[in-house]
Amino acid sequence: MASSFLCFSLLFISLSTADGFMYYAVDHCDFNSTEPKDIAYIQSYYYNMMEYLRFDSSVGKFVGFTQLGVNNADRLNKDQGMLAAMKAQKETVCVPNIGLWYSNVLSKSAKPYVRLHSSTPPSGNHQAMLVCSVYDFFPKNIKVSWLRDGEKVSADVTSTEEMADGDWYYQTHSHLEYTPRSGEKISCKVEHASLKEPLITDWDPSSSMPESERNKLAIGASGLILGLILSLAGFIYYRRKARGRILVPTN
Repeated sequence: MASSFLCFSLLFISLSTADGFMYYAVDHCDFNSTEPKDIAYIQSYYYNMMEYLRFDSSVGKFVGFTQLGVNNADRLNKDQGMLAAMKAQKETVCVPNIGLWYSNVLSKSAKPYVRLHSSTPPSGNHQAMLVCSVYDFFPKNIKVSWLRDGEKVSADVTSTEEMADGDWYYQTHSHLEYTPRSGEKISCKVEHASLKEPLITDWDPSSSMPESERNKLAIGASGLILGLILSLAGFIYYRRKARGRILVPTN
């Protein structure tokens, strides 16, 4: 079972304040299986497009992300009745519906296609940069990570957000700057709801030449082969002409 979470929003409330900013709250269920232990009910509060307060059933209390959020979290966490009601939302809203949502998503999911290639590092701190490009997956939520000899790499990794292709599919790209070591194995690990187990793609060092250099090499090789063919054709033509000549003795 893939470990990346699926997310379904259940409620959206939007209010405009006197100063023109937008306030809204979103309730949603995060899950990666139908087991209760893999389900979380989350209620997030936003002001001016920034999340400032959240309740997460896996944490069991409100957590603030700004000073306004911290003040509200302190107040709400003292209300035991409020906490009990929020904790109950997982059992009353999420758990009864996850089976249907999960089966619907899996029936419409699309497995990702992974391509590993090298690029020029933007800085001089490392000798190489690998790019793990993941295409044509659905639903949107996905997790991409790097492995060095089977161990997760967290340093010098940058990733893009999931980007819509406009055809219901998504793509994302993860970059790893690194200094090559002899005998090591670098892999890109992709976890998605469409996969029964993580998809691991190993980097082939033989393809480490930049794409522009590979193109130049291919053009050069094509020119060399064409030159050899033309030379061989000329040689064959000369030999045939030589065989057809009649030598006349002279005094």
